Amino acid sequence: MGKQELKWMAWELTSQCNMACVHCRSSSEAESPVGAFSASNAEKLLDDIALIAKPVVVLSGGEPLLRGDLFQIAAMGTSRGFRMAMATNGLLVDDEVCRKIKDAGINIISMSLDADNPNVHDNFRGQPGAFEAVMKAAGLFQKHDIKFIINSSFTRRNQSRITQTYQLSKKIGAIAWYMFLIVPTGRAEGIMDELISKEDYEDILEWHYRMEREEGEILVRPTCAPQYYRIWNSKSKSEGLDAKRRALSFSTGGGKGCIAGQSILFINSMGEVYPCSYFPISAGNVFKQSIGEIWESSELFRDLRDFKRYGGKCGKSRYIGVCGGCRARSYAVQGDYLAEEPFCSYIPEAYSFSIDF
Repeated sequence: MGKQELKWMAWELTSQCNMACVHCRSSSEAESPVGAFSASNAEKLLDDIALIAKPVVVLSGGEPLLRGDLFQIAAMGTSRGFRMAMATNGLLVDDEVCRKIKDAGINIISMSLDADNPNVHDNFRGQPGAFEAVMKAAGLFQKHDIKFIINSSFTRRNQSRITQTYQLSKKIGAIAWYMFLIVPTGRAEGIMDELISKEDYEDILEWHYRMEREEGEILVRPTCAPQYYRIWNSKSKSEGLDAKRRALSFSTGGGKGCIAGQSILFINSMGEVYPCSYFPISAGNVFKQSIGEIWESSELFRDLRDFKRYGGKCGKSRYIGVCGGCRARSYAVQGDYLAEEPFCSYIPEAYSFSIDF
C-alpha cells in the first residue's frame, strides 16, 4: 500500500441551503447551521492542505453562495495554487455573481439537473423554480465564459429521463455530464425504496458505455457507480478497443471506480473529514488534527486503501483494482463499509467457485 496522493476534495463551507432535495446527503435546509469555518479558520485549513498536496478544491454546501465571504475564501485558495471549483444549485446566480466567480479565480462550476423538464426536477429538488434557475444560470455562465459541469442524480423516480437529461445537459453548454446513482445517506435514507435495482443499474451502465463510446463533444462519467470501470475495461478488451478515456482537468485523474479516502476526501462545515461526501463515518477533525495527519494515519482511510480487507464478491473480484465497489453504499445498506457492493450483479468466478465448494 503506497503513499496516497490527495487529488481532489469537496469542502462544505456551510450546511445552509435554499433547497430541500429529496436525496441530500446532509439533509440541508434554510435553518441548518453555517458551521465552524470563519474566514481565518478557512485560511488556516488552506495553508494546512498546501503542506501535503495541491488538490482540486470544490467549495460546496448546502449552498455556498449563501456565504458572504465565499469569494474571499475562493481567492485564498487560488493564491495558494489550488484549482478552485464551486458547486451551486443556481438559484442565486446572476451577472454580479459571475463576475465574482471569475475575479476569485474559480475555474469551473458544477450544477445539478435531475430531469429534462421542470416538474420532475423541481419535485426532486423540493423547490419550485429550481429547473428554471439552472437554465438561467447555464445561460449566464456561457455569457461570462465560465465552464460548468452538470451532475444528474437518478432513482426510480426519474431514471426514465436519463437519456433526455444527458441530451439537455449538452444543449445548455455543459462541458461534462456526470450521472450519479444515489447513495442512500442523509435525507436519501427516506427514499431507500426508490433506489434503482441492480439489474437496471447494469443496463444503465451498459447504455452509458455505448453512449460514451459515441460521445465526442463533452466528457461523460457515471459517478458513485464504480462497477462501470469493470464494464468499461471488459467491454473494451472484448471489442478490441482502447480502454483509455478522456479526462477533465478538474477531475481526479484516476482510472478507478471508488476512490473515497484514496485520492479524494470531503470536509464538512464542522471540520469533520470523510472519505467522500456520502460516507457518514469521520476519519478525524481538522480542528483537532492536521489534515496531513488524518490523510496519512487515519485507520478508516487505511482500511479503504487495503483491498485485501474487502469482503464478499468485491474481495474475490479480479476487477477490485479498477472497481472496488461503492464503500459508502455498502455501509448505508449493509452497515459494513468493507462489505460487497450491494447494487452489483456481477458474480466473480472465484466467488462462485467458493460458494459451490
